[in-house]
Amino acid sequence: MSALFIAMIVILYGLASTLLLMYGLNAYLMIYYSSRSRRQDLEKKRLQLEADGQWPSVTVQLPIFNEQNVAERIIRAAAALDYPRDRLEIQVLDDSTDQTVRIIDRVVDKVRSEGFDIKAVRRENREGYKAGSLANATGLARGEFLAVFDADFVPEADFLKHTVLPFMNDEKVAFVQTRWGHLNCHENVLTRCQALGIDGHFLVEQPARSNAGLFMNFNGTAGMWRRKAIDEVGGWSAQTLTEDMDLSYRVQLAGWKPYYLGDVVVPAEVPATMAGAKSQQFRWAKGSIQTSILMLPKVWKGPFTRLQKIEAFLHLTNYGVHPMMLVLALLAFPVLAFNLIKISPYFFAFIALPLFAATFGPSTMYMVATFRNPKQKLTALLWLPFLVIYGTGIAISNTIAIFEAVIGKSSAFIRTPKKGEKNRSGYRLNRSYLWIFEILLGLYSLGSISAAIINENYVVVPFLSLFTLGFLTVGIRSAIGLTRDA
Repeated sequence: MSALFIAMIVILYGLASTLLLMYGLNAYLMIYYSSRSRRQDLEKKRLQLEADGQWPSVTVQLPIFNEQNVAERIIRAAAALDYPRDRLEIQVLDDSTDQTVRIIDRVVDKVRSEGFDIKAVRRENREGYKAGSLANATGLARGEFLAVFDADFVPEADFLKHTVLPFMNDEKVAFVQTRWGHLNCHENVLTRCQALGIDGHFLVEQPARSNAGLFMNFNGTAGMWRRKAIDEVGGWSAQTLTEDMDLSYRVQLAGWKPYYLGDVVVPAEVPATMAGAKSQQFRWAKGSIQTSILMLPKVWKGPFTRLQKIEAFLHLTNYGVHPMMLVLALLAFPVLAFNLIKISPYFFAFIALPLFAATFGPSTMYMVATFRNPKQKLTALLWLPFLVIYGTGIAISNTIAIFEAVIGKSSAFIRTPKKGEKNRSGYRLNRSYLWIFEILLGLYSLGSISAAIINENYVVVPFLSLFTLGFLTVGIRSAIGLTRDA
């Protein structure tokens, strides 16, 4: 093996390790900032509004596309919101092409007969997908503030009266994001894992960014917007698959503020199948990188602190951990088999430490989130190893998503099918045979473990085992799901 080729492998491995280490260590910074509460006391403002009755006008927007299992539930939940009816408007943003249309018309007519200002807003086509639907409906809305709920979310009755308060307290607040809960987290291992991951985001990352004055994103649902802020920056845009993150950054670049209201929890479904989970992660990964390409140059040129700029980079490119993991998985075998990195004091720092940080940084964050969730039992931590395995196994799928974003390849907004209370989706995602490569890479990683053992590099075996278990688990589960859908 030539010296140049060896040098290229070592340099590439070192670069991936360094980036992985950076993202892993940032999880500890998020834990630190999330503990520094900057919450405002909004009770006085609520009592004032209750006393004088001067609640602002609110439009509740419900984007729906072929959601026959949950459409009725979210419309009735919107109608059950405790808010003055003369200040409340409900828009059902219906782009459906199946029997969901009939369900929506029936429920909307029923709710309207009960005295609500509710209407189904439809378009001639699905141009711009969810972003296009929101942009179209916002131009027709009469509310000063706009609350958005995806079809599978179920808000509590007092949601609006809590989320309008930060706007009333600070005229520069552009959006308020609340915390996601889970309707079906106990359904299977996959839903339990995803619930842990979501809790890490909403109980650590979001409060950390809010507390530290860092860039924060709207999560697309279970939150409220100031219409003036949306209009000022040009409205909703379909230039990325994460229209929520794109708009969040545009308003913050324009001087508006985000607000995280973690005490308000809105439960929703998490994908119960591997195909659904991978599809959702693919969209989030691709959309966040698309947003980073558009927004990071503006952030870097803007009047922000160095910390804000660095954290914006880590925030928008967080899915970059997956191509880095893929690089390590592919290069581990030649590095170990040919003993390119000799046993030395630097060995642990070069190979094991980045893997350690990448594994235990996020894992610690999920543990902290579990301790902070009053409704989560500590036994949920038993599922943490499975979350790490799942997060490793989707590296191929998410790397493809990132590559498509970098080269500018466009793709449709694929919504994740929801089952609702019927416990049956009735919708299928496009068939994918990516599982073949996932299983092959799992077997390849098994070869890396053998190389490590042969050369007595035992310290990396536990981390290489994550690659093996991750790719094999995700690949096999994907194959089984494909067989069931056949």
